[in-house]
Amino acid sequence: MTSHQALSTTESTTSATPPLANETTAAVKWTIAASSFAFVVVQLDVTIVNVALPQIGADLGAQVSALQWVVDAYTLGFAVFLLSAGALGDKFGSKRLFLAGFLLFALTSLACGLAPTAGFLNIARALQGIGAALLVPSSLAILNRACAHDKKLLAKAIGLWTAAGGVSIAAGPVIGGLLLAVAGWRSIFLVNLPICAFGFLLTWRVVPAIAVSAHARSFDPFGQLLAIIALTGLVGAVIEFHPLGMQHPLVIAGFGIALVAGAAFIMVERKVAHPMLPLNFFHQTSFTAAVLFGVLVNFSYYGVIFVISFYLQKVQNYSVLQAGLAFLPLTGTFIFSNLASGWLIGKAGIRLPMVLGGLIGAAGYGLLGSIGIAGHASFLHMLPGFILIPAGMGLAVPAMTTSILSGVEKSRAGTASAVLNTARQVGGAVGVAVFGALVSDGVAGDMSSGVRIALATATVLLLIAAGLGYLVKPKAVAS
Repeated sequence: MTSHQALSTTESTTSATPPLANETTAAVKWTIAASSFAFVVVQLDVTIVNVALPQIGADLGAQVSALQWVVDAYTLGFAVFLLSAGALGDKFGSKRLFLAGFLLFALTSLACGLAPTAGFLNIARALQGIGAALLVPSSLAILNRACAHDKKLLAKAIGLWTAAGGVSIAAGPVIGGLLLAVAGWRSIFLVNLPICAFGFLLTWRVVPAIAVSAHARSFDPFGQLLAIIALTGLVGAVIEFHPLGMQHPLVIAGFGIALVAGAAFIMVERKVAHPMLPLNFFHQTSFTAAVLFGVLVNFSYYGVIFVISFYLQKVQNYSVLQAGLAFLPLTGTFIFSNLASGWLIGKAGIRLPMVLGGLIGAAGYGLLGSIGIAGHASFLHMLPGFILIPAGMGLAVPAMTTSILSGVEKSRAGTASAVLNTARQVGGAVGVAVFGALVSDGVAGDMSSGVRIALATATVLLLIAAGLGYLVKPKAVAS
């Protein structure tokens, strides 16, 4: 395959594609770059809006509960469609879905940037999340195939992919603060347009088409529908339980729909010949532990970043630019720890970086809550936490992702990565909702108290995650 090869009939065949053993090192590097680039734009939009929320609220007349949806609508659309995107990538070819994801993400980013009301913005954000869902599983499937001939290379590639996403998460508030200071909140969405255009063209030129296996040609429409209904009901109910109350009919209905649809989904997946979510994935202790690990990591991190963004501006009286720059230490730490994780996985296997990462992350949340958060605490008091949190995540997440991909057959890589990322995004949405509820009614000292409770909770959850990491098989991937 040449680097100029467009989508071809190769992706319509039913034969498996051989590993890229004969492809040049340069081709593999460009494929890794294209996959990582998609993760950058997806993760950037998770956190770039956080520092903009007060400005968006003032401009569009939205309260904190509505602003929560600016974050969670994206996460909801992302989480709800990830499973479907993984199955569709396995069925129709990952490159096709990857390119479609870039197109949808660009169009919905434009809609966000032109939004006249908070309601319109939240709808556009949900659709933007669907675009993100098309990108992530297919990017990992492309990455998995490109490095299938070399497990050590795969571990390093996942480290680079995760580093790109981790850096973009950490850089989101920084970039958001700079854009807000120069061009206003709409610019944080419009900046995605050239990024998506570049990613689309790079993918078109350098990523080869990927053939699908015969069993991936089947489709599971009932499973797709039930998964969407269950996840929408669950995340929507969690987000709204604080502003509406647990007794509100919409909240009760949301949880009820999630329970019924979730049970029906499991029944369908047990009986259908080719399920979108093979339940035997969860027969593996390592797979289940890695998925739960991802849920706890995202719950803690997304929730904490959300409340800290408000805390810095409402309690510490930071400007939007200062609040963005405050997150800058996270960026450099993510780069270092993600790259270190790939090396450590190759030397010691998967378990050690997951356990060590969980413990380091817990220490970071603990320090931030105990000495970093106070009515007049200086930035230097917060700095140790801002360094240790991404250090722990950066070590753990590549190992977690490697565990998921190495535990399933290559033709199901899209589905497996979708399961992991669905669970993580649901965890992130719930974390924003729960931690956001702790600070949504508070000002000054009350908000500081809520932030400390959130950080104490995050500390405990990362300690639990470290225990889950120990349950993962310590497979070495150096050979």
